[in-house]
Amino acid sequence: MAKQFLVVAEARSGKLRQVSFEALRSAQLSAADGDTLAAVMLGGAGTKSLAGELAAYGADTVYVVEDPQLESYSSEAYLSALLAVTAVAGPHAVFFGHTAIGRDLAPLTAASLSAGQISDVTAIERTGDNVLFTRPLYAGKAVEKKAFTDPAAPWVVTIRPNNITAASPDASRQAAIIDVAYPAPSLRSIIREVVKKTSGAIDLAEAKIVVSGGRGVRSADGFQPLEELAAVLGGAVGASRGACDAGYCEYAMQIGQTGKVVTPEIYIACGISGAIQHLAGMSSSRVIIAINKDAEAPIFKVADYGIVGDLFEVVPLLTEEFKKLLA
Repeated sequence: MAKQFLVVAEARSGKLRQVSFEALRSAQLSAADGDTLAAVMLGGAGTKSLAGELAAYGADTVYVVEDPQLESYSSEAYLSALLAVTAVAGPHAVFFGHTAIGRDLAPLTAASLSAGQISDVTAIERTGDNVLFTRPLYAGKAVEKKAFTDPAAPWVVTIRPNNITAASPDASRQAAIIDVAYPAPSLRSIIREVVKKTSGAIDLAEAKIVVSGGRGVRSADGFQPLEELAAVLGGAVGASRGACDAGYCEYAMQIGQTGKVVTPEIYIACGISGAIQHLAGMSSSRVIIAINKDAEAPIFKVADYGIVGDLFEVVPLLTEEFKKLLA
């Protein structure tokens, strides 16, 4: 019997997040021949306009719930809306991005559906009827492969951004778009305003290139050369906890065990010593480049390439060279 795999898509500033397409691909990799792929969009007015893009990335059906209460994320409101969709769709599995919303909503969904949950998945293998999900352990020092053992119970899965490549979009694909009635709950709390503090135009968790600064930047102004390099490369700017604690930048930029976990294609660490807590947030990056005056800094032990030097001399030189190469 065909099963349905449901992906909870996320949008930001009117655009679908890249992790939504990666979650669609993850659901495809987990499904067997004959299974169907669906997506759900929850949000305020205009949410339905994004359904066509989800179809291009593989969704056969897109469920849409539009309501003013869903304009900003609220765990109560989003859970109520998502359960209304699962009641209609009856999915075998629900996939989320391992984002702030996904990490909050996925366990609530799993508990409501009496489902098993596997979180922070970085790879998926399907062999016959068996599906293995790979996830990191101990701050990336080890990995484990897990599987759902109860064939009757539904699945809930969260996907770490930037690890599973999204499928190539096909603009000719069409999807059935289904509006789902939203049983608006009586909310115990209401969001009046959302104050956003970000590291820039590109989401750190989804950036392909991250330029990050530590205590070695010395001040808030010390991030300016890093921002210039990131702008040239089309990347995002991050920071170590030391830089955040020193007041050089917002905590929204923090990468590490108590901050964001990133897996970019290129990670450039500037003036970062390489404490284990920071490595927990970036050690899975594909290529790590370290710039530090201290040749004995621990960051060089995990770096693919290292430059021993003053970041205020090295980073502007790199910026100028990249400008020439990319011109």
